[in-house]
Amino acid sequence: MGRLLVVTGDFIGYFAAAATAAGTLIGLLFVAVSLRPGSVLGATAPPEARAVAGSAFIALVNSFFVSLIAVIPDASLGYVAAIMAVLSLWYTMNLHRSLVHAGPTWRELAFAVATYCGQFGVGVALAIRPQNQNLVSVVAYLLVASFAVALQRAWSLIHGRYIAEKPAEPSASDPAL
Repeated sequence: MGRLLVVTGDFIGYFAAAATAAGTLIGLLFVAVSLRPGSVLGATAPPEARAVAGSAFIALVNSFFVSLIAVIPDASLGYVAAIMAVLSLWYTMNLHRSLVHAGPTWRELAFAVATYCGQFGVGVALAIRPQNQNLVSVVAYLLVASFAVALQRAWSLIHGRYIAEKPAEPSASDPAL
């Protein structure tokens, strides 16, 4: 059986840096969520906040594993790209299935879905033609898109766009009392 190595030396540095960046950003996402645990992932957190945090995590995990596998000698990047795309797509759709897609949320979801569908198609093509360096280049650019999905979602969490406000304390002059 011939070598399955699909990543040449030209891409090893990129994928190593991408894996490092994804791992670091996953850690920072955990820190950001831990600063507002009840309002992002708690039982009273809005579903949008959970979906945004989960979607950012999924995009980073996708980037991490695809990049990490890419630097393993004799590993087929096509298979892992296709598998991670399917998993990422399934988990992302599962997170968003009950949300009302209004405003920027549906655009973010559409961008994530397009990225994962593209990654799946390129992954399958790369599994068929593992020596095609043009396809490796496309995977590299799709990882940039996956990072963009994650960073956009994380940025919206930082801004508190989907974070529930604490309910106001009732005042003594409130007629309902």
